Amino acid sequence: MLNKLAASELVLNEDGSVYHLNLLPEDIADKIILVGDPDRVAKVSKYFDTVEIKKNKREFYTHTGTLRGERITVMSTGIGTENIDIVMNELDALVNIDLKNKEFKTEHKALELFRMGTCGSVNPDVQVDNMLVTQNVVGLDGLMHFYQDYNFENEFSKGFLEKFPYEKIKPMLYFSDWAEEMGDYYKDAKYHGNTATFPGFYAPQGRQLRLKAVDDKFLETLNDLGITNFEMETSAIYALSKLLGHKAITVNNVIANRRRGEFSADHHASEKNLIDWVLERIIK
Repeated sequence: MLNKLAASELVLNEDGSVYHLNLLPEDIADKIILVGDPDRVAKVSKYFDTVEIKKNKREFYTHTGTLRGERITVMSTGIGTENIDIVMNELDALVNIDLKNKEFKTEHKALELFRMGTCGSVNPDVQVDNMLVTQNVVGLDGLMHFYQDYNFENEFSKGFLEKFPYEKIKPMLYFSDWAEEMGDYYKDAKYHGNTATFPGFYAPQGRQLRLKAVDDKFLETLNDLGITNFEMETSAIYALSKLLGHKAITVNNVIANRRRGEFSADHHASEKNLIDWVLERIIK
C-alpha cells in the first residue's frame, strides 16, 4: 500500500511502543500537558485522582490518570525544539497511525496539547511570577524548514520579518500561532503575548560568558518587534500541531524579566503556583 511505512521510518520498540516515548496508543489521553523538566511530571500527577500509567525512557516521562473524572496525561519533553520534533511526531503516530500494520488511519484524531512551562520576558512591563499565554510565536531554530508542507503567515509574522535586522539569522525564522479555540482555558491569564523560541540558552538568549552574543541589544530589538517573552519549545509545538492537525496552547510562568534584571524570588513556589493554576482550569 502507498501509505505503508518502512521499519526505518516508524521505529518501534520490541513491545510495539513508539521508539523514544516508549508508549502504546492506550497509554495516553486525548488531553496532554507537556512540561520540559522530567521531575515536573510527578509534581503534576500527584494532583491526579488516579494514575494508571507511569512510563519513561531517556528524558521522556509520562503519567496518565484521571483528574476530576477526566482522563489526562502529563509528559516531559526535555529541552528544545529538537525534542519537540520527536514528541509531536510520536504522539501523532500513537493516534493516527496503525502501529501494528504501519499504515495511516483513515480517521484523524486531534489531540489537545497544553504546554506548561517557564519563560523569561523581554518586555520591561511584564511582572515576574505571573502567567503568560502565547498567541503568536516565532521560531529561531529553523526546524520547520525541514518540513515540505509547512507554510504559515499572518500579520504578526509579516511585520516581524519586514523589520528583523539580523540577516544571518533571518533564513531560520518560521512562525505559528495558538489554537484560538483553546484560549478560553486561560482567558484570565494576566498576560497574552508573542513568544520567541530560541535554539539555545546562552547567546541565543543574549547571555554572554566567554563567548559574545551576536548583539548586546538583541532582546531589546525583539521587544521592539513585538516579542513579549522567550523560551525553547513553543514554536515547534504550535507549528507541528498545525501541520499534523492537533490543537495547542502554551502558558508560561514568567520567572525572569531580562530587561529589568529580575528573577523570581522563589521559583519553586512559582512552579507550584503554575501547576495549581493550570490544573484548576484545564478540566472544565
